[in-house]
Amino acid sequence: MSERAAIASPLSTGVKFATAGLGGIGGWILIHPFNTVAIRMNLASASGAGTPAAGSFFSFTRNVVANEGFLTLYNGLSAGILRQVFYATSRFGLYEVFRDISAKYREPDLASRLGVGILSGACAAYISCPAEVTLVRMSNDKALPAAERRNYSSVLNAAYRIATEEGITTFWRGSTPFVMRAMLVGATQVGTYDQFKVMYRGYGVPDGISNVFCASMSAGLLYSLITMPFETAKNRMSFQKKDPKTGELMYRATGQTIRTIASKEGVLALW
Repeated sequence: MSERAAIASPLSTGVKFATAGLGGIGGWILIHPFNTVAIRMNLASASGAGTPAAGSFFSFTRNVVANEGFLTLYNGLSAGILRQVFYATSRFGLYEVFRDISAKYREPDLASRLGVGILSGACAAYISCPAEVTLVRMSNDKALPAAERRNYSSVLNAAYRIATEEGITTFWRGSTPFVMRAMLVGATQVGTYDQFKVMYRGYGVPDGISNVFCASMSAGLLYSLITMPFETAKNRMSFQKKDPKTGELMYRATGQTIRTIASKEGVLALW
Protein backbone atom coordinates (compact mmCIF):
# COMPACT_ATOMS: atom_id res chain seq x y z
CA MET A 1 0.00 0.00 0.00
CA SER A 2 1.41 3.42 -0.90
CA GLU A 3 1.85 6.10 1.73
CA ARG A 4 -0.71 8.21 -0.10
CA ALA A 5 -3.31 5.51 0.46
CA ALA A 6 -2.23 5.05 4.04
CA ILE A 7 -2.93 8.73 4.78
CA ALA A 8 -6.59 8.28 3.87
CA SER A 9 -8.51 8.49 7.11
CA PRO A 10 -12.16 8.06 8.11
CA LEU A 11 -11.78 10.82 10.71
CA SER A 12 -13.76 13.96 10.00
CA THR A 13 -12.12 17.38 9.88
CA GLY A 14 -13.83 18.34 13.13
CA VAL A 15 -12.45 15.28 14.92
CA LYS A 16 -8.94 16.04 13.65
CA PHE A 17 -9.08 19.60 14.99
CA ALA A 18 -10.64 18.50 18.29
CA THR A 19 -8.09 15.78 18.98
CA ALA A 20 -5.26 18.16 18.05
CA GLY A 21 -6.57 20.74 20.51
CA LEU A 22 -7.20 18.30 23.35
CA GLY A 23 -3.79 16.71 22.86
CA GLY A 24 -2.16 20.13 22.91
CA ILE A 25 -3.97 21.15 26.11
CA GLY A 26 -3.06 17.90 27.87
CA GLY A 27 0.57 18.21 26.87
CA TRP A 28 0.71 21.87 27.85
CA ILE A 29 -0.49 21.22 31.40
CA LEU A 30 2.53 18.96 31.86
CA ILE A 31 5.13 21.22 30.28
CA HIS A 32 3.84 24.62 31.45
CA PRO A 33 6.29 24.82 34.41
CA PHE A 34 9.21 24.25 32.03
CA ASN A 35 7.90 26.97 29.71
CA THR A 36 7.54 29.37 32.64
CA VAL A 37 11.14 28.79 33.67
CA ALA A 38 12.32 29.11 30.05
CA ILE A 39 10.56 32.46 29.62
CA ARG A 40 11.85 33.77 32.94
CA MET A 41 15.42 32.70 32.22
CA ASN A 42 15.19 34.30 28.81
CA LEU A 43 13.86 37.60 30.12
CA ALA A 44 16.05 37.62 33.24
CA SER A 45 19.15 37.87 31.07
CA ALA A 46 17.73 41.05 29.53
CA SER A 47 17.66 42.85 32.88
CA GLY A 48 20.63 41.08 34.40
CA ALA A 49 18.47 40.03 37.34
CA GLY A 50 18.90 36.35 36.73
CA THR A 51 22.37 36.24 35.26
CA PRO A 52 24.17 34.28 38.02
CA ALA A 53 21.53 31.59 38.32
CA ALA A 54 20.52 31.51 34.69
CA GLY A 55 23.54 29.41 33.75
CA SER A 56 21.74 26.29 34.94
CA PHE A 57 18.13 25.40 34.31
CA PHE A 58 17.96 23.40 37.55
CA SER A 59 19.58 26.04 39.76
CA PHE A 60 17.37 28.75 38.29
CA THR A 61 14.26 26.63 38.88
CA ARG A 62 15.35 25.83 42.42
CA ASN A 63 15.81 29.53 43.21
CA VAL A 64 12.40 30.45 41.76
CA VAL A 65 10.62 27.73 43.76
CA ALA A 66 12.52 28.59 46.96
CA ASN A 67 11.70 32.29 46.69
CA GLU A 68 8.16 32.18 45.32
CA GLY A 69 6.80 28.67 45.88
CA PHE A 70 6.15 25.77 43.52
CA LEU A 71 2.80 27.07 42.29
CA THR A 72 4.51 30.11 40.77
CA LEU A 73 5.62 27.75 37.98
CA TYR A 74 1.96 27.55 36.96
CA ASN A 75 1.47 31.30 36.65
CA GLY A 76 -0.25 31.97 33.35
CA LEU A 77 -1.56 28.41 32.98
CA SER A 78 -4.98 29.66 31.87
CA ALA A 79 -3.31 31.72 29.14
CA GLY A 80 -1.25 28.70 28.13
CA ILE A 81 -4.35 26.54 27.80
CA LEU A 82 -6.10 29.27 25.80
CA ARG A 83 -3.04 29.46 23.56
CA GLN A 84 -3.23 25.73 22.91
CA VAL A 85 -6.93 25.97 22.08
CA PHE A 86 -5.96 28.19 19.16
CA TYR A 87 -2.38 27.17 18.39
CA ALA A 88 -2.36 23.38 18.74
CA THR A 89 -5.82 23.03 17.24
CA SER A 90 -4.85 25.12 14.23
CA ARG A 91 -1.30 23.84 13.77
CA PHE A 92 -1.95 20.13 13.88
CA GLY A 93 -5.49 20.33 12.51
CA LEU A 94 -4.47 22.42 9.50
CA TYR A 95 -1.40 20.23 8.97
CA GLU A 96 -3.62 17.18 8.63
CA VAL A 97 -6.02 18.97 6.30
CA PHE A 98 -3.29 20.50 4.11
CA ARG A 99 -1.36 17.21 4.06
CA ASP A 100 -4.40 15.27 2.86
CA ILE A 101 -5.08 17.85 0.16
CA SER A 102 -1.46 17.70 -0.97
CA ALA A 103 -1.56 13.90 -1.04
CA LYS A 104 -4.26 14.02 -3.71
CA TYR A 105 -1.80 15.59 -6.14
CA ARG A 106 1.56 14.03 -5.26
CA GLU A 107 3.06 11.20 -3.24
CA PRO A 108 4.01 12.61 0.19
CA ASP A 109 7.73 13.30 0.49
CA LEU A 110 10.02 15.51 2.56
CA ALA A 111 9.42 18.60 0.41
CA SER A 112 5.63 18.37 0.62
CA ARG A 113 5.74 17.74 4.38
CA LEU A 114 7.99 20.75 4.93
CA GLY A 115 5.75 22.96 2.80
CA VAL A 116 2.58 21.85 4.57
CA GLY A 117 4.29 22.24 7.97
CA ILE A 118 5.41 25.80 7.17
CA LEU A 119 1.96 26.85 5.96
CA SER A 120 0.05 25.34 8.89
CA GLY A 121 2.55 26.75 11.40
CA ALA A 122 2.30 30.30 10.04
CA CYS A 123 -1.51 30.24 10.06
CA ALA A 124 -1.66 28.87 13.60
CA ALA A 125 0.82 31.39 14.98
CA TYR A 126 -0.98 34.43 13.62
CA ILE A 127 -4.32 33.14 14.92
CA SER A 128 -2.94 32.48 18.42
CA CYS A 129 -0.65 35.50 18.81
CA PRO A 130 -2.97 37.35 21.26
CA ALA A 131 -2.96 34.32 23.58
CA GLU A 132 0.84 34.05 23.22
CA VAL A 133 1.41 37.66 24.29
CA THR A 134 -0.91 37.16 27.26
CA LEU A 135 0.95 33.98 28.23
CA VAL A 136 4.37 35.67 28.18
CA ARG A 137 3.07 38.60 30.24
CA MET A 138 1.43 36.43 32.90
CA SER A 139 4.26 33.89 33.17
CA ASN A 140 6.92 36.48 33.95
CA ASP A 141 4.99 39.13 35.86
CA LYS A 142 6.15 38.06 39.32
CA ALA A 143 9.77 38.35 38.23
CA LEU A 144 9.39 42.12 37.90
CA PRO A 145 9.97 44.52 40.81
CA ALA A 146 6.75 45.03 42.76
CA ALA A 147 6.28 48.56 41.43
CA GLU A 148 6.53 47.41 37.81
CA ARG A 149 4.25 44.37 37.95
CA ARG A 150 1.09 44.40 35.92
CA ASN A 151 -0.71 42.10 38.43
CA TYR A 152 -3.12 40.46 36.01
CA SER A 153 -5.76 38.56 37.97
CA SER A 154 -6.77 36.19 35.16
CA VAL A 155 -6.32 35.56 31.46
CA LEU A 156 -9.49 37.57 30.73
CA ASN A 157 -8.29 40.44 32.91
CA ALA A 158 -4.93 40.38 31.14
CA ALA A 159 -6.53 40.38 27.70
CA TYR A 160 -8.91 43.20 28.63
CA ARG A 161 -6.17 45.38 30.13
CA ILE A 162 -3.77 44.83 27.25
CA ALA A 163 -6.49 45.84 24.79
CA THR A 164 -7.69 48.90 26.72
CA GLU A 165 -4.39 50.16 28.11
CA GLU A 166 -2.06 49.47 25.18
CA GLY A 167 -4.31 48.93 22.17
CA ILE A 168 -5.47 45.89 20.23
CA THR A 169 -2.35 45.90 18.05
CA THR A 170 -0.27 45.06 21.14
CA PHE A 171 -1.58 41.51 20.85
CA TRP A 172 0.45 41.16 17.65
CA ARG A 173 3.60 42.76 19.04
CA GLY A 174 6.24 40.16 18.38
CA SER A 175 4.01 38.42 15.85
CA THR A 176 6.71 38.39 13.17
CA PRO A 177 9.24 36.29 15.13
CA PHE A 178 6.38 34.16 16.46
CA VAL A 179 5.12 33.44 12.93
CA MET A 180 8.67 32.86 11.66
CA ARG A 181 9.37 30.53 14.59
CA ALA A 182 6.09 28.71 14.01
CA MET A 183 6.95 28.23 10.34
CA LEU A 184 10.25 26.68 11.37
CA VAL A 185 8.47 24.60 14.02
CA GLY A 186 5.96 23.46 11.44
CA ALA A 187 8.74 22.45 9.08
CA THR A 188 11.16 20.94 11.59
CA GLN A 189 8.82 19.45 14.20
CA VAL A 190 5.59 18.60 12.41
CA GLY A 191 7.03 18.15 8.93
CA THR A 192 10.14 16.20 9.90
CA TYR A 193 8.19 14.10 12.43
CA ASP A 194 6.55 12.18 9.59
CA GLN A 195 9.89 11.96 7.81
CA PHE A 196 11.67 10.67 10.92
CA LYS A 197 8.98 7.99 11.33
CA VAL A 198 9.69 6.77 7.81
CA MET A 199 13.45 6.97 8.41
CA TYR A 200 13.34 4.99 11.66
CA ARG A 201 11.03 2.45 10.04
CA GLY A 202 13.75 1.95 7.44
CA TYR A 203 16.27 1.45 10.24
CA GLY A 204 14.16 -1.38 11.62
CA VAL A 205 12.24 0.47 14.34
CA PRO A 206 8.69 -0.93 14.00
CA ASP A 207 5.58 1.25 13.92
CA GLY A 208 4.19 1.85 17.37
CA ILE A 209 5.35 3.51 20.57
CA SER A 210 9.07 2.97 19.90
CA ASN A 211 8.87 4.53 16.44
CA VAL A 212 6.74 7.46 17.64
CA PHE A 213 9.11 8.06 20.58
CA CYS A 214 12.24 8.11 18.41
CA ALA A 215 10.64 10.34 15.79
CA SER A 216 9.22 12.74 18.39
CA MET A 217 12.51 13.11 20.26
CA SER A 218 14.46 13.68 17.05
CA ALA A 219 11.99 16.23 15.67
CA GLY A 220 11.74 18.00 19.04
CA LEU A 221 15.50 18.33 19.44
CA LEU A 222 15.94 19.62 15.91
CA TYR A 223 13.21 22.24 16.16
CA SER A 224 14.36 23.45 19.59
CA LEU A 225 17.88 24.19 18.37
CA ILE A 226 16.73 25.91 15.18
CA THR A 227 13.89 28.04 16.55
CA MET A 228 15.28 29.25 19.90
CA PRO A 229 16.59 32.62 18.60
CA PHE A 230 13.11 33.45 17.32
CA GLU A 231 11.57 32.34 20.63
CA THR A 232 13.95 34.68 22.45
CA ALA A 233 13.07 37.57 20.13
CA LYS A 234 9.35 36.88 20.51
CA ASN A 235 9.57 36.89 24.32
CA ARG A 236 11.53 40.14 24.43
CA MET A 237 9.18 41.91 22.01
CA SER A 238 6.02 40.65 23.74
CA PHE A 239 7.09 41.55 27.29
CA GLN A 240 8.82 44.91 26.75
CA LYS A 241 7.57 48.28 27.93
CA LYS A 242 8.05 51.63 26.28
CA ASP A 243 10.94 53.77 27.50
CA PRO A 244 9.38 56.28 29.97
CA LYS A 245 11.54 59.12 28.60
CA THR A 246 11.38 58.57 24.85
CA GLY A 247 8.16 56.58 24.61
CA GLU A 248 9.88 54.19 22.23
CA LEU A 249 10.27 50.42 22.30
CA MET A 250 13.75 48.89 22.40
CA TYR A 251 12.82 45.95 20.18
CA ARG A 252 11.00 46.92 16.99
CA ALA A 253 11.61 44.15 14.45
CA THR A 254 12.74 40.53 14.44
CA GLY A 255 16.14 41.06 12.84
CA GLN A 256 16.84 44.17 14.89
CA THR A 257 15.90 42.33 18.11
CA ILE A 258 18.17 39.38 17.37
CA ARG A 259 21.07 41.69 16.42
CA THR A 260 20.59 43.81 19.56
CA ILE A 261 20.57 40.79 21.88
CA ALA A 262 23.59 39.25 20.16
CA SER A 263 25.62 42.47 20.25
CA LYS A 264 24.78 43.45 23.84
CA GLU A 265 24.64 40.05 25.52
CA GLY A 266 26.49 37.71 23.18
CA VAL A 267 25.25 35.28 20.56
CA LEU A 268 24.65 32.52 23.11
CA ALA A 269 22.04 34.72 24.84
CA LEU A 270 19.74 33.80 21.94
CA TRP A 271 19.72 30.23 23.26
